[in-house]
Amino acid sequence: MHEPDTLPPLGGSYGGPLRARLDALHELVGLSRTRVESEALAEAGRVLDEAAARQRLSSRHTVIAIAGATGSGKSTLFNALAGVPVSETGLRRPTTSAPIALSWSEGAAGLLDRLAVPSRLRRRPLAGGAADAGLQGLVLIDLPDHDSAVTAHRDQVDRVLGLVDGVIWVVDPEKYADAALHERYLRPLAGHAEVTFVVLNQIDRLGTEAADLVLDDLRRLLDEDGVALGEHGEPGATVLAVSALTGDGVPELREMVAGFVQERTAPERRLAADVDAAAARLRPAYLAEGRSGLDERAREAFSDRLAAAVGAQAAGEAAERVWRRGAIRACGTPWLRLYRWYERIREHGSTDPHLAMPVEDELTARQRVEQAVRVVADEASRGLPTPWAQAVREAAVRGAEGLPEALDELTVTIGDAAARPPRPAWWPAAVLAQAVMTLLQIFGALWLVGQIVGVVEPGLLPPVLVMLGGIIGGPLVEWACEGAVKGPARRYGQEAERRLREAAAACGRARVLDPVAAELMRYREVREQYATVVGTRPAARIVGGGRGGAGRLGATRTGVRGR
Repeated sequence: MHEPDTLPPLGGSYGGPLRARLDALHELVGLSRTRVESEALAEAGRVLDEAAARQRLSSRHTVIAIAGATGSGKSTLFNALAGVPVSETGLRRPTTSAPIALSWSEGAAGLLDRLAVPSRLRRRPLAGGAADAGLQGLVLIDLPDHDSAVTAHRDQVDRVLGLVDGVIWVVDPEKYADAALHERYLRPLAGHAEVTFVVLNQIDRLGTEAADLVLDDLRRLLDEDGVALGEHGEPGATVLAVSALTGDGVPELREMVAGFVQERTAPERRLAADVDAAAARLRPAYLAEGRSGLDERAREAFSDRLAAAVGAQAAGEAAERVWRRGAIRACGTPWLRLYRWYERIREHGSTDPHLAMPVEDELTARQRVEQAVRVVADEASRGLPTPWAQAVREAAVRGAEGLPEALDELTVTIGDAAARPPRPAWWPAAVLAQAVMTLLQIFGALWLVGQIVGVVEPGLLPPVLVMLGGIIGGPLVEWACEGAVKGPARRYGQEAERRLREAAAACGRARVLDPVAAELMRYREVREQYATVVGTRPAARIVGGGRGGAGRLGATRTGVRGR
């Protein structure tokens, strides 16, 4: 017997990678409640609940269930391991109608309460087993038949199998390939191979060669089920042949179970396998196909589409034209301005220059905005798992509500750059020069008229030269001004376009890109947590460890040939 002060504490504790994986799974569930369907998170929540419940209970004990089909001899094997008749055996089926517990040491009451094993069905080995120090801490559960005709029996099997630390599957030469066993239990629980024993019972009914063939076929079926076999130094399920009736192979099985129990790692191995199973079910909700998210190119394309929607380029070009037109009008000859005034009256019936511009009902093209949002949402959600792709699209749609109106308001706030072009400092000088040219023309004309009426002394050349100077100088001043305004007008138009483009991009970023980026950030967080949940578990020691682990294959063959 172990001394009391050498036993581990009553409550268990998870450390190392398993603790990190459980914490990550808890964070994952919390971050995903509003994104992933509750059904997908239900299994993860169950694993967390069971981990907390098992941690509060004894870590001194390892609970192993013996499960099997009707007539497989599991109750006989249960009694053989106990060393005394504990579980009823017989020809009446089903013989076992409720779980029977056999505990080799005290302190397992909480575990048995969790398994709902009635007090009247809790046993202690009265002879032989109590003196076996290697089995101290073992709690062995004899389950009803998993293929029982009674539904309540099958329900009890399913419930207990979800709570125990390990399981011994007992099969017989007739039913070892039963589809119900493989499809309902062994295949779904393939990830729990490290805490699984598969025992071929009743080999006393077979010859040595036949037993070898059946055992090899059983291994083949387990391999097809995805159950890793703990042979050749690899972690996995223990497979061996015994005869519970004659005792062949039972000592080897007892030795392996004892090693399994004394390692005291079965609860953590079982829980790690449960976490693996939960992570596998959640995989479609967290793993994206390739790269996901928005790159700089997609962001710039979105800004370009919004700029086109608010007409940033057209506004810049209009501002440039107005700037140039204003400069040319201010510096042009009065005769040219008079001609343009006349043209406006003839074409529009008014002198208001703004009537030549078409009036739009909406400043922002709503369809272009919606198209821009739709494209950026598709770009951001491409490759994401369905729940997160949907969340990204919903965030973009919510941001798009009111975006056209916000862009309209933004356009009004910034104002029409074409309506208030600046006046360069050289404009007054150009206007003065044009006025001088006009005065020269008038002065030369009056001079000629004075000569004609005889008020001024005759002399044709001077007034003609003065008039020609004004006539030629006026267009020259206008052409010079037109050349001088090209660069400033272009820069003014570009600045007007830039302001409107940046304002539209900022509005789109605040309303659409930032919420989308927040969803993508949340996905990256849960992806990191999921990576921690999946983890890379270090190769555990072979079930049974030490002598038992090293002798699995040999014990299997010995169990067959020892008849």
